[in-house]
Order: sequence, then structure tokens, then C-alpha cells
Amino acid sequence: MKHFTTLIVSLLLLVAPLSIKAQSKVAHINTQQLISEMPEVITAQNELKKLEDQYAKELETSAKEFQTKAQSYQGDAQNQTELINQQRQVELQEMQQRIQEFRETAAQELQKRSAEMMRPLYEKARVAIEKVASEQGFDYVLDSSPGGSVIMATGTDLMTAVKTDLGF
Repeated sequence: MKHFTTLIVSLLLLVAPLSIKAQSKVAHINTQQLISEMPEVITAQNELKKLEDQYAKELETSAKEFQTKAQSYQGDAQNQTELINQQRQVELQEMQQRIQEFRETAAQELQKRSAEMMRPLYEKARVAIEKVASEQGFDYVLDSSPGGSVIMATGTDLMTAVKTDLGF
């Protein structure tokens, strides 16, 4: 009888926390979709595109200059001394190296600017999600974006409410 009582008490202790957890309210939202539809994100992407185009034009100009100089040096190589041809070859190699360094620097700058522009927008979305979830009494909000950690997302979708809160 003592073992039976211990068994019943143990079962009650195991079931009690499960019933408490079952009362938690859970919602989901596709954060990738939310962020991609924020007007500020679209503006930031347009600004980044302009900067990317500017860098691309500069690279194109440098590449054309390199091509022109290389063709000129190649066409005139027979009329020059070995020393001048070697100096020209070094000049072309240095020019090519500067173009490559600019390409790498431009890519890094674009990545840095993107992070700087997006960080406050991610934070704004997070704050809005937390605010709406709190107002609606949810204990948990799961990210239902592709690759997210949601196995099943049949709860309330906060997308419309968060968009309304953000003003779009």
C-alpha cells in the first residue's frame, strides 16, 4: 500500500507541471516575411543597390582603363626596350592588384552598410512582435520562417497585427 501511495503521488507530481504548460499560449510569425515587407527595409535595399551600382561603375571604369593600357602596351612592346616592357608589366600587375583590392573593399563596405542599416530594423520588428504578443496574452512566439525551429505552426499568426502596429 505504501508503494501504491508513492506511485500515485509521483504520477500527480509529473502530471501537474504538464497541465500548467498546456495552458501556455503560443503564436507564430514568419519574421523573414515581416522584415522583407517593412517599408524601411525596401528603402534600405534601394539605397544599398545605388551604392552597389556606384561601386560597379567604378570597377568597370578601372577595368576598361586596364584593358586600354594593356592593349596599348602590348601593341607598342616591340618598339620598347626590355626594361620599359618590364616596368609596364609591373605597372599593369599593380593596377590589377588595386582593382582587386577595390573590389574586396567595396564588397566589405556593402556588407557593413547592410548590417548597419538592418540592425535597427530587426530590433524594431522584434520590439513590435513582443509588444503585440504581450497585448494578446501570448507566452511564446515561434518563428515560422523557412528553416526556423517550428515543427507545427497552427497557432495564431501575428503577421497582420504586427504590420498594423508598424503602420503598414
